[in-house]
Amino acid sequence: MKKLLIISLCFPLLFSSCKKDDVYELNEVNATSYNANKNKLKSTNQYISIVHANLFQQALSANELVEIDRCIQSIGDKQVAHEIILSNFMNKGGVIIPSDSLMRDDLDLFIEETYKRFFVRDITEAEREFFLSFFESHPNVSAEMVYMAFSLSNEYQYY
Repeated sequence: MKKLLIISLCFPLLFSSCKKDDVYELNEVNATSYNANKNKLKSTNQYISIVHANLFQQALSANELVEIDRCIQSIGDKQVAHEIILSNFMNKGGVIIPSDSLMRDDLDLFIEETYKRFFVRDITEAEREFFLSFFESHPNVSAEMVYMAFSLSNEYQYY
């Protein structure tokens, strides 16, 4: 009797699970990475020249380029050398960085312009949301810190 009861209860479940599922159509989307075309590592001279142009909005002289290149070669660790050179650039007069109050007044515009300036591309919506949230939760982050981070980022090392 128990077996008959169990079978009679399971019988409708077996047939209900064989019901045809709904079919959904999907639109095909070609998705590429935001930096998919950036696959060539910048040479030391390219990095120095480009970071100088991004910070000062003018070209670096050939003599300064040779001097900085020698400095980087003497250090050995490329990442440490980039940090030292970048720090020296930031401490030099003439760096064009928006003030912190201007940055905070329009974070969305600041982030957009920073992406275009350093990465030469538009910002994605996910990146925009991340940075807006980040700036709201970190009120002591300055425009100089952001420029340093962008200049030392992996994406910035490639073109």
